Amino acid sequence: MTDTEKGPIRQLPVELQSLVDTHKQPFVVIDAEYHILAVNDAYSQAYGVSAEQVVGRLCYEVSHNNPVPCSQSGEDCPLVSLYQFGKPTSCVHHHYDANHRPTEVRVSAFPLRGMNGTLYMGELIEQITQPEEHPRNRRRMVGRSQPFMACIQQLKVAAAADAPVLVQGETGTGKELAAKYIHLHSPRREQPFLTVDCTVLTETLFEAEVFGHARGAFTGSVGERIGLYEQANGGTLFLDEVGELPLSQQAKLLRVLESGQFRRVGGRRVRSAEVRLICATNRHLWDGVKAGRFREDLYYRIACLAVRLPPLRERMEDISVLAPALLEGIGQTMNQTLTLASNATARLMEYDYPGNVRELRNILFAAATSSPGFDIDAATIDQVLAQHKSERELLVQKDRRATDAPADTGMDTDALSLSAIEAQHITQLLRKHGNSRKQVAAKLGISERTLYRKLKRLREE
Repeated sequence: MTDTEKGPIRQLPVELQSLVDTHKQPFVVIDAEYHILAVNDAYSQAYGVSAEQVVGRLCYEVSHNNPVPCSQSGEDCPLVSLYQFGKPTSCVHHHYDANHRPTEVRVSAFPLRGMNGTLYMGELIEQITQPEEHPRNRRRMVGRSQPFMACIQQLKVAAAADAPVLVQGETGTGKELAAKYIHLHSPRREQPFLTVDCTVLTETLFEAEVFGHARGAFTGSVGERIGLYEQANGGTLFLDEVGELPLSQQAKLLRVLESGQFRRVGGRRVRSAEVRLICATNRHLWDGVKAGRFREDLYYRIACLAVRLPPLRERMEDISVLAPALLEGIGQTMNQTLTLASNATARLMEYDYPGNVRELRNILFAAATSSPGFDIDAATIDQVLAQHKSERELLVQKDRRATDAPADTGMDTDALSLSAIEAQHITQLLRKHGNSRKQVAAKLGISERTLYRKLKRLREE
């Protein structure tokens, strides 16, 4: 619906315009139909635009570079909350300046009424990061489908509860993004958010990384190290792929969750920290509990609140908003402004994405690098998808051949287990590619993290 179709834009009453001008921080007034009615000088200076350039435009187009309101993109919309309840509200958003540079801000919305009783939203904007501090290609959760919005609602409930959360989802669904969403919408948003990847740390390194170590605790530890748990005091610690933790470390994690106390490796002093734990897994942890690989008492500790992230195939309609958002980030890394033709979006929705959002991004990146122009059309998407599917099929066939006819190792191949055959195949690939896990993972059509887990499991068998 265009601005004209929405009807004439209201004029801001003089008494409210005077209020806007008194604020020293960026301040905006918005009507019920998302139109910006006024901005103050602080806003113009902060975002490099004049009042004439933004007044009358839609707030989500100006602030977020979005074609739809925040509430349809998985973010909190202060306007919806204020007009629904008529009470002040606040949230953390990402705004863009005139040079399309993102910055993290806190938005505080207040109800304003003119002398005739008309309700407006006054929005006070406080910068959390400067544009140059904001990482390029920052990812965010985007979508508007029913499964996605239901998931966002669960994340909001989890954010407010301040209890341990278990985020469950397939590889590539955005579990770390979900954890950051919980943190940024929680009372701990001002405090640290730190991540531990449980798949890449050995048993000893995990303990030293999480709890720290004293000087001389082990060979090479020339000084003290403050662990991530201690660094996250007051904030959030995110344990990615917590199902990979060995049982010995599960016991230590349980102990600190129960008492809040710990010792650094090699240290004697008992320390304490107040930390919120968010864990993620692509496994069914309860299966691990039944198999004896994961402690039942720890499971109940970390799964006070459980949130399932829907795979992309369950929310295909989100591709229409998700693909442009991903393409925007890709364009930033290439210093280009990339767009997606509508017929190209339709082509993207014909694939099932076993690798979920991560796979969609890879396909878009390939399309961006092979497109003859900055507008990616259906022909380019068809070409990239055809090549992508062909490569996946070749990998499947190669794995079948490796399973049907393993290399001659002098062993009785009839006696080889499937795990042994897989180990042979991965070993051969590692040898062929100079032990490059990145190249081997690409050949197998899996992530490096998945390859690491396979290698770890095969070593244990």
